[in-house]
Amino acid sequence: MVTLGKLDFKKELKELYSASKKEVSVVEVPEINYLMVDGRGDPNTEKSFQEAIEALYGLSFTLKFKAKKGPLDTDYVVMPLQGLWWAEDMDVFTLDKKGEWLWTLMIMQPDFISSELLIDAKEELKKKKDPAALDKVRLETYHEGLSAQILHIGPYAEEGPTVKKLHDFIQANGYSLHGKHHEIYMSDARRTAPEKLKTILRQPMRKA
Repeated sequence: MVTLGKLDFKKELKELYSASKKEVSVVEVPEINYLMVDGRGDPNTEKSFQEAIEALYGLSFTLKFKAKKGPLDTDYVVMPLQGLWWAEDMDVFTLDKKGEWLWTLMIMQPDFISSELLIDAKEELKKKKDPAALDKVRLETYHEGLSAQILHIGPYAEEGPTVKKLHDFIQANGYSLHGKHHEIYMSDARRTAPEKLKTILRQPMRKA
């Protein structure tokens, strides 16, 4: 039995979970494991969006407690919610057709969280709360590689200028956008005023 103390991966992976609101930074994102749920539609009105969040957090906390109390004997801080965003026709983003948005909501998991442990956690959570999106949650490795990121402070609906700054930086430095728009929600939207919300915006890139 190994006791590692309480791990906070926001500190362990500080460059990935901190960003400047003034300047774009370049990071190399390794393979990371996430609990994921896919969906489609306007995040402000789509019921499945909130159901995905409920299932992801429910499983993340269940896994945390199983890791702490079980043979792993390891405690850690549950990571923030994250989202990948895209569309079959990327013009819908600029046209604000949110009903056609595609998304993957996800929460990072430590490497020692296995598929077997996830199965046990799902069974446990199903008996307690049985969230609607429970069966849609999967454990998957995601690799972004070379990326640029910046901190946006304010409402999600006002991210446009910050996204533009991010994209302009990428193109000005001889790169092109590659992969899905990534958002890391560092604030709890239920407890934070919209003007104080902190969101890291990340965009994978490659040489143009």
